Amino acid sequence: MSEARNPLGSATEKRTLVEEGTTFKGTLSSTCPVFVKGGVEGDVQAPSLTVATTGTVSGKVKAGELRSEGTISGEFDVDKVQLSGSVKDNTVIRAKSLEVKLSTSNKMQVVFGECELEVGDQPVREKAADKAHVSENGKSIPPESP
Repeated sequence: MSEARNPLGSATEKRTLVEEGTTFKGTLSSTCPVFVKGGVEGDVQAPSLTVATTGTVSGKVKAGELRSEGTISGEFDVDKVQLSGSVKDNTVIRAKSLEVKLSTSNKMQVVFGECELEVGDQPVREKAADKAHVSENGKSIPPESP
């Protein structure tokens, strides 16, 4: 038995849309994907966030996935990131995976301003503390051999 398909495809899937020409300021929390063509300033929490080329997002974001072709700034805690837009100075991105796509314009480059990128699983500080000790002058002392 084949699965019935909706002829409208993804057009009928639920999503939160901030349309071009619209600026949203405040806290945005959604259980469906968020698509930004306009501007969002504030906190965003969603399963995924897509920022179109015309879109901007500034603030604290918690999402499973971030795809940005627009402009982002602020603090982003996400699992998976695909960047092809611009990242403003003083932006923090924490992610398990990061993919950067170069634009196909005349210049092929990636430029990050003053940003902090943390990619991969969070380190376990307890294990690191067991392996190295710090002396009074701040220098690292290797662990003793068993």
